[in-house]
Amino acid sequence: MALAQQERAEFINSYTRTLINAWSDESYSARLSANPREALAESGLTIPTGSEVVVVRHIPDGHEEGNMDVQVALWEKGLESGVFELHIPETPVVDATELSEGDLAAVTAGVQVESCYYCCCPCCCCT
Repeated sequence: MALAQQERAEFINSYTRTLINAWSDESYSARLSANPREALAESGLTIPTGSEVVVVRHIPDGHEEGNMDVQVALWEKGLESGVFELHIPETPVVDATELSEGDLAAVTAGVQVESCYYCCCPCCCCT
């Protein structure tokens, strides 16, 4: 069952809130492990009565960590099967890719790099 655009946006907002809470609040993270249905409801994710909730802390092989499309597909699958699998990694993954010499030169020159504009200051006219 594919989510409508509004339902998808609401799910993504609630799922993102769940991730932020799990990563920033040890108490919430513990509740998420002990009683996921109630913890998820705090973040706006309502699991239908009688459904199973599976919180996955270690992302399985073949599932790209941080890929929202994968999580949306798992949620849609849960709506059909009654088994909701949510990937909540223990800690956030940060892309630590280094900038190339060309990227660094472009940033200091105030030009576009990968769809973003950079300049010398974070003023409102640049964003």
